[in-house]
Amino acid sequence: MPRYLTLIRINEREISPEDIGPEVQQRMGALLEEMTRAGVLLDTAGLTPTSESTRITWSDGKFSYTDGPFTESKEVVGGYSILQVRDTAEAHEWSRRFLQIHPEHITVTVEVREIATA
Repeated sequence: MPRYLTLIRINEREISPEDIGPEVQQRMGALLEEMTRAGVLLDTAGLTPTSESTRITWSDGKFSYTDGPFTESKEVVGGYSILQVRDTAEAHEWSRRFLQIHPEHITVTVEVREIATA
């Protein structure tokens, strides 16, 4: 069965800790448990804020390092999951269910990409 990487994109400046309160966390836990029982969730995690990260760039044969936060970025990867499902349609369905857990007043985007096999 194909595997998919989902990249959860958020705008760190628009989401506060209150937006992801206990009720949202409970719904998220229930969905992740359901996905685990269904055998489709291989891994998932949230990521620390960009203020705690570094970008390393290779350009013109040299490395450059940029410490976060990355103010020029409107959207950053806030988390990920790896799903093993029948097809793209099933990956999209689980991703839609994940998005619907979030409050309507915030914007969350999930990028769904199939993991290439050799």
